Amino acid sequence: MPKHKSIYRLAILASVIQAGNAMAAPADTVFFDAALCKPPYSTASAMEIYNAAEKLAKPDMSSLGAAIYKIPHQIGRDGFETDEVFFAASAVGVLIKGERADELAKTYGLKPETSDLLGASSKGYALELPAELQPPEGLAGPGKVSIVAREGSALQGKTLLACEFVQDGL
Repeated sequence: MPKHKSIYRLAILASVIQAGNAMAAPADTVFFDAALCKPPYSTASAMEIYNAAEKLAKPDMSSLGAAIYKIPHQIGRDGFETDEVFFAASAVGVLIKGERADELAKTYGLKPETSDLLGASSKGYALELPAELQPPEGLAGPGKVSIVAREGSALQGKTLLACEFVQDGL
């Protein structure tokens, strides 16, 4: 093959890789920010992340009572990687590869949870957002927003990192 054709093919390959990386960067920001409660959980923020996921994939609704979107590329932050976005009744997050709840807790300052969610979680950590970042009263009902990291057998070797709204009394 002539040398100029090889150089041309390498240039095309480099362009494709750069375009893929440019498309992945906004997804990194949107999905990981949502999992870290940036902005804090609200119906509006959940819809924004839901719409972003809908543009990339169709959900798997078969497990955990949640919608799990397998996005077409890896995203990561702070050494944690995923290609799955998670939506449940009042939580939005990502499923991190591996059982890494301890590492997530250390990285994001999460504290051990006092409940195992009726056996659904073998290890869990949470950090309630400060009062100034909680939803205004009446907007989400009485409750609190927290960043959570959980692992358990239902997650099949993955760890949930999510922003979660829990109503008072639950």
